[in-house]
Amino acid sequence: MSNSSSISHFLLLALADTRQLQLLHFCLLLGISLAALLGNGLIISAVACSHHLHMPMFFFLLNLALSDLGSICTTVPKAMHNSLWDTRNISYSGCAAQVFFFIFFIGAEFSLLTVMCYDRYVSICKPLHYGTLLGSRACAHMAAAAWASGFLYALLYTANTFSLPLCHGNALDQFFCDIPQILKLSCSHSTFRNIRISLLGVCLSFSCFVFIVFSYVQLFRAVLRIPSEQGRHKAFSTCLPHLAVLSLFLSSAFFAYLKPPSISSPPLDLALSVLYSVVPPVLNPLIYSLKNQELKAAVWTLMSGPFRKH
Repeated sequence: MSNSSSISHFLLLALADTRQLQLLHFCLLLGISLAALLGNGLIISAVACSHHLHMPMFFFLLNLALSDLGSICTTVPKAMHNSLWDTRNISYSGCAAQVFFFIFFIGAEFSLLTVMCYDRYVSICKPLHYGTLLGSRACAHMAAAAWASGFLYALLYTANTFSLPLCHGNALDQFFCDIPQILKLSCSHSTFRNIRISLLGVCLSFSCFVFIVFSYVQLFRAVLRIPSEQGRHKAFSTCLPHLAVLSLFLSSAFFAYLKPPSISSPPLDLALSVLYSVVPPVLNPLIYSLKNQELKAAVWTLMSGPFRKH
């Protein structure tokens, strides 16, 4: 029996047991990382360089892209390293850092998605007060609050998780240090203690979820009162990308963390972790770029600029 004080490292899940498959996984993870870096990097550059995109919606989208980049850069590089060098090790401090930064970026992303929902609500339900309620200072304060809440939540969550004594070895059935897998190694079999660790996150997440649902109910009621079909279509089209990104994030994350232990299995846990940690950073830029003509035009201008100079 070992405890957390005697554990110097953890063993992550081996994605493959043959060298060929390990190299294949490395190439797949590299391709996913490059796609996420390219997509989110283009959005950040386009919003930063295009003055006509200096609006609340795109400001929050820039912050969302930063959180997506942070989350995928926290988990995937270590998995790529392990696949390339045929190892499973991650140090105890490295695992704690990975947990902290992943929860930080995921928590900030959820808060930013909630703020973006408020942005859509104000733009459709209170358009005459949009400039007042979402001025530059208000947007900066909301973005700062989103990042601060992610930081505070990550700090408390990481400290609570790694304060638990670990008695069930050091092998994690996951390709990164995921909290549910670390809790499985805990000496404590008390359900109450595990719930206590997650209680703050559940309360914050539920509060954001209730706010999002209430906002969208009010938003859709306002849209349905728009007399012209073209106006309704335009209003819906501004909400669909946010709704798609939010649904993907919440459904996979909630099911991964709140699913009953009876249906837990390594393949299912791995698939869910990929859904909420790897897929959103890749798909979010695509979803927003496809449905927003202004952003699409700005990205195209940014990409074609160097060629036009020649």
